[in-house]
Amino acid sequence: MIARDEDAVALRLLDPAGRTVHQGQLLSEGDRLLAGLAPTVQAGASGGGPRSTAPEVPAAWEQGDQLAQLDAVLVDGGMARRSAFHRYRGGAYRPVEVDVVASVVDHVCSVGLPLGVAVFAPSAMAMQACAGRVPVTDRTVGGRVFAAIADSSVELDLASVRACHLVRSTAAHGPTSALELDDENGRCVAVISQFGIVGEDVHTAWEHLAESLPDAV
Repeated sequence: MIARDEDAVALRLLDPAGRTVHQGQLLSEGDRLLAGLAPTVQAGASGGGPRSTAPEVPAAWEQGDQLAQLDAVLVDGGMARRSAFHRYRGGAYRPVEVDVVASVVDHVCSVGLPLGVAVFAPSAMAMQACAGRVPVTDRTVGGRVFAAIADSSVELDLASVRACHLVRSTAAHGPTSALELDDENGRCVAVISQFGIVGEDVHTAWEHLAESLPDAV
């Protein structure tokens, strides 16, 4: 769908249920021109036939690093991976309470610890990630948690999160913990962690924080 609002033009990708799974802003004049030339189709029409087979989840996640875990989530929202976590040999995992996410975001803001957040749109095979200091956090009505991260912003609807897992996998500084948030369908919709090279002090502080989180009851 191409959406226009005054001078803004956005390209939205929708899943079969009509939910927006990815949105990009068309900033250049060339992009906007091409968007204006795109043919109109009837609502509900599909650009191609249904997928005949389910996407294959790469087996590398079972002994893979942090990137392998993110790749597995991109395929099907991490559902196949989650159902086979008993085979996970690349690290460790445990369920934690969803409510701790808000406290984690507040804590890293108060102590100046950088944070990385990745959000997924499996229907579009897309992932967006940001990382950096968290200068501002807020909790809004209805269980939403807002965080400004470097030049980006993230808003998490914790009321829609059905499960949270703490997963450890190998990354730039060795075993690194990540909080994975699942929706009501068991799809991983967000990962909170440290991405790339962040400094040993940051990695150590993050791991101490992750170890302190209580298991889900």
